[in-house]
Amino acid sequence: MNAVHAAPRDHQLAFVKAHPELANRVDRASSLTQASQAEQTGLGLDRLPDDEFERFQKLNSAYRERFGLPFVICVGRHSRDSVLCNIATRLENDFETEFRAALDEIGLITRLRLVAKVDGPGKPKTEGALTIHVLDTMNGKAAAGVFIELFEVGSHARASIIKTATNSDGRTDRPLLSGAPLRIGTYELQFGIGDYFASQATADPPYLDIVPIRFSIAEPEGHYHVALLVTPWSYATYRGS
Repeated sequence: MNAVHAAPRDHQLAFVKAHPELANRVDRASSLTQASQAEQTGLGLDRLPDDEFERFQKLNSAYRERFGLPFVICVGRHSRDSVLCNIATRLENDFETEFRAALDEIGLITRLRLVAKVDGPGKPKTEGALTIHVLDTMNGKAAAGVFIELFEVGSHARASIIKTATNSDGRTDRPLLSGAPLRIGTYELQFGIGDYFASQATADPPYLDIVPIRFSIAEPEGHYHVALLVTPWSYATYRGS
């Protein structure tokens, strides 16, 4: 990135302009490299519903008309809603601010691609983690066997990401999300608290059934720990560590 920022302006402009636009259908984007195809398909940009595809196209066109550049963002760190929000927000920038942002985003893209290929001392932090802990505060113990489902929540729909259950420590054996950046966006955890307390013969049926916790991720390389303190009649939650 030091070399990029020290390069002549015409080289920098050519560097940004060579970047592909987002939300091209893969079969329409024969010029995409394998890495770009993988990144865009990983976010589902090759199979958008028609209305969302049309919105991407309109924002892309508005961006190119305003700045004369393709919109550049490291999609590996974002959900689809976050990408759309960023295009709309960055359209308000002046050219110099946006040009610097595009170069910075290319740096983030390059960092992820390098980390995927090279390991060793000095490796930058590119991965985040999402973990949970459920505590049964009525009985003073970890809540084992609680069913959990994680959803990504979009503006038009939500998608189930993982289904699992807590272990004897009230946690999951592995993080719910790890091994990659956490995508910036909105998520929802659903905890099967009713079934858990029904199995404890606390009440039939328990007052609480599914406990939903909707939260947002803003730090792709961060650790998000969702702690749930629960009884058959109440619950509290916070971001732990």
